[in-house]
Amino acid sequence: MAFGNLCGNCIQHAPYFDQTHAVFNYTYPIDRILQSYKYKSALHLSQILGNLLAEKVKLQHADIIIAMPLHPLRLQERGFNQSLEIAKVVARHLNTQLDVQHCQRVVNTPPQASLALKDRVKNIKGVFNCLKSYQDQHISVVDDVMTSGASLNELAKTLKNAGAASVSCWLVARTL
Repeated sequence: MAFGNLCGNCIQHAPYFDQTHAVFNYTYPIDRILQSYKYKSALHLSQILGNLLAEKVKLQHADIIIAMPLHPLRLQERGFNQSLEIAKVVARHLNTQLDVQHCQRVVNTPPQASLALKDRVKNIKGVFNCLKSYQDQHISVVDDVMTSGASLNELAKTLKNAGAASVSCWLVARTL
């Protein structure tokens, strides 16, 4: 049950990110479309998804956009970072800097989607690293899907430890 703009879990355990903006609920048919995009290399969808997300967040402020990082081995397996492809479109539309170098996933873990919700927080703990200071900057993280929020929360924690004033999550879809 939601209280204002906060879900029950966020009220009990405040996340490190400050807000989320999602274009869709992660339900049919969006779930199938995003699965095709991500796992069947339907890269032509990145332009459409990026345009929709840019329209959703066009009034939001970000100093820097960061795509959810993939570990280099996962990137090699998949051949592309689905979040980065969407983030490129969003950054171009909003004329906002896209930082693709300074925030990295340094631990290769099993995919979050393969884990039970209770195991996701443990799986993702300490997997990100920032190579620069984001002192007093407003960062927006672009990702395709937010389910448990564990990955986004861990990345937001890492960004705030690197000095970020705020972290927003810009998503194509999220579960409720």
